[in-house]
Amino acid sequence: MQWLRKVDHSIFVWCNQRVNHFVLDWLFGLITHMGGASFTILCTMLIIWLAPNDWGSVGLQILAALSFSHVIVVMIKKKMRRNRPFRVLQQVRVGRFPLKDYSFPSGHTTAIFAFVTPFLFLSSQGVALLLIIFAGLVAFSRVYWGYHYPTDCVAGGTIGMGSALLVVYLTNITG
Repeated sequence: MQWLRKVDHSIFVWCNQRVNHFVLDWLFGLITHMGGASFTILCTMLIIWLAPNDWGSVGLQILAALSFSHVIVVMIKKKMRRNRPFRVLQQVRVGRFPLKDYSFPSGHTTAIFAFVTPFLFLSSQGVALLLIIFAGLVAFSRVYWGYHYPTDCVAGGTIGMGSALLVVYLTNITG
């Protein structure tokens, strides 16, 4: 466990303090919010209301995956109570909106992976790869801005994707 914590902190320091450029500040400042509740829920509702039939059903899957994964994240955060890196480590670059809740797992990363995963079953391999890269960039942005450790994002991505895969599986066997 000590080894994992050391690796986690080393990767965090590299992402947060070594990788830094004004273009990345702008890009990750924009991207990081695309994993937030406002963005993912609004986009999901627009998909449900405005998209053609296949996409509308994907929107319902996303809504279920977002809801299910959110409950899991809240329960884990309350149990684990891991402080955010900017509250524990020295010289952390932090984004404009320092959060007050706990760090583990990353809710933004959970949400974006829960959002993109159902689309993987509708899209070509190229589009699927772009969606996974996009979700990965949201996760990276959370570390870049000092909100999360890398393991927070790995856990969040796993919960988000796992929740969405479960929802897709259940809707396919019942529908």
